Amino acid sequence: METWINERMSGQIAFIAEVDKLKGVLRQTFIMDGSRRENTAEHSWNIAVFAMLMHEYAEPKPDLNRVVRMLLLHDIVEIDAGDTFAYDAVGYEDKEEREQAAARRIYGLLPEDQRDEWVQAWREFEEGETVEARYANAIDRLLPLVHNYYTGGQSWVRHGIKRSQVIRRIAPVEHISPPMWEFAMELLDRAVEKGILKEDEPGERG
Repeated sequence: METWINERMSGQIAFIAEVDKLKGVLRQTFIMDGSRRENTAEHSWNIAVFAMLMHEYAEPKPDLNRVVRMLLLHDIVEIDAGDTFAYDAVGYEDKEEREQAAARRIYGLLPEDQRDEWVQAWREFEEGETVEARYANAIDRLLPLVHNYYTGGQSWVRHGIKRSQVIRRIAPVEHISPPMWEFAMELLDRAVEKGILKEDEPGERG
């Protein structure tokens, strides 16, 4: 890490240089024209905008500033931990351990007060207990569904994903917003009709 005259700013510049690496972390989700996979920096921007758009449908209303902060900060750990595919059961076995280590290293570049504040925002999202965290998590589950629908189910088809798996994944949406949940269910029905999402076998439906 380079050291500048202003010690506090040295850590902050080191942090911003580090998070630039998010532009190189590829996710399983494709951008909506279907031409390539999105990177985590693009996802962070996209999800923050989506949270602002959908805010009117949330009940109770979360503090949008806190939501956007969480959404912009929570995936920074993917620089070290990588993106864990939503339906990768094996990857989830050590996901928490990998991300905890990443948070310690990356947020540790910041001045102590800022480090503690931003780590707390990251933990709030992960714990999912506050109104803001529940909304942020719901939005984070819903947007990939929209991406998959508009890319012809590229990620779903590639991994053989079924309707019941998606329903389990987006379950937090139901408790945050009835209109958003109704929209999600309609999108899934249409995806099955189009043949871009597998229908469940008898007894599998979520």
